[in-house]
Amino acid sequence: MSAYETIIGLEVHVQLNTATKIFCSCATSFGEEPNKNVCPTCLGLPGALPVLNREAVKKAISFGTAINATINQNSIFARKNYFYPDLPKAYQISQFEIPIVGRGEIEIEVSGERKTIGVTRAHLEEDAGKNIHEDNYSKVDLNRACTPLLEIVSEPDMKSSDEAIAYLKKLHSIVRFLGISDANMQEGSFRCDANVSIRPKGDSKLYTRVEIKNLNSFKFIQKAIEYEVERQIDAWEDGKYESEVVQETRLFDTAKGVTRSMRGKEEAADYRYFPDPDLLPVFIDEELMTQGKQIPEMPDEKAQRYIKDFGIKPYDAGVLTSSLELTEYFESMLDFGASAKGSLTWLTTELLGRLKGENTLQTCGIDSATLATLVKRIDEGKISGKSGKEILDVLVENRGGDVDTLIQSLGLEQVNDDGAILSVIDSVLSANADKVAEYKSGKDKLFGFFVGQVMKNAKGVNPARVNELLKGRLQ
Repeated sequence: MSAYETIIGLEVHVQLNTATKIFCSCATSFGEEPNKNVCPTCLGLPGALPVLNREAVKKAISFGTAINATINQNSIFARKNYFYPDLPKAYQISQFEIPIVGRGEIEIEVSGERKTIGVTRAHLEEDAGKNIHEDNYSKVDLNRACTPLLEIVSEPDMKSSDEAIAYLKKLHSIVRFLGISDANMQEGSFRCDANVSIRPKGDSKLYTRVEIKNLNSFKFIQKAIEYEVERQIDAWEDGKYESEVVQETRLFDTAKGVTRSMRGKEEAADYRYFPDPDLLPVFIDEELMTQGKQIPEMPDEKAQRYIKDFGIKPYDAGVLTSSLELTEYFESMLDFGASAKGSLTWLTTELLGRLKGENTLQTCGIDSATLATLVKRIDEGKISGKSGKEILDVLVENRGGDVDTLIQSLGLEQVNDDGAILSVIDSVLSANADKVAEYKSGKDKLFGFFVGQVMKNAKGVNPARVNELLKGRLQ
């Protein structure tokens, strides 16, 4: 057990999915030809003036509502001054003193224990462009410049990389369920900066905080935090903490699994914030406030509804609501008439258990209607659970197909004709009269023998119906 306590705070940049940029009418579409979606405003040309995107404000209000945060009806935009090649104006329009979203909270669960993580603020700002470094020269693509971001700043409440990842996954889920961002980490729509420090257990002092910049996968975020914690502990124990752990921004080398120094970390004063003279103070009118607060059912609310309405266990409800894709697939199966418990099992255990590598729920070719049909055929007794697994194997291999056609072509339809089943039962009991007598004298375990003989002599019969009819005959 470590003698040190880890302190983690996270800053997450969420790209809002507005059609146009936050201060101009340029498109926000991803993957365009470099420097195509630009104009005098996002290029920072003299005389070009910003105009605030109302939809971005609405999406910020929705997020604040989802985390039970204070929504500031009055807020201001400021200039955050720093020079970098991908920032043509040499300042970023952001929020400092009065953000749109004030204090809120997000509840996480790690190893069965619930914990509340405080959210300090969530403010709107514009994104910078993208530097591309190739061989001996660098290029700048400004398509992303002026794209609307919601920067979500947590309190330093997380004590482990597991808690940090649980918080990030919950946050990712919230913005996806709200529909305010696609939160695509590979495309940079959901990026994280991690602030990490350590201290001896029992010490209340906050020591040097190191920022790890621009992490864009849960796997790398966890590895970066764990490496940085070990680096700081080693420095402390070697007596080199003050010389090796300095306030700085570090990058995570994904190939080597280490963090390395990028630059010194600025303080707020270094950015020389002041109110942007080109933008009026923001006042959120009642109409916009009402629109922003109309949010859909959130993951925790859905989970509680699944537990109450369908009798699903809390853990399983958490799995189903862990991603928007899973939730939508599950609810679509219910719309197609599948049972809740059957949908849960065949979606989360059977289907997801068969998907490997790049074969995902979105790419496997098996839609919710197909899987719902499979569940219904099992519940109807038309096929057995074993046959259902065989059919699902074929569906995964062929990336789709028709369930009823496969039942016929594979000869998997169960016999549910009571007369035919009883005929086989009577034949088995007549051939094993001695065992029938033993069963009736108290050897209950022989029941399994009779079931096995019936199943052997009557291919494709419904096992549940065999059990029911056999019990009746033996009584």
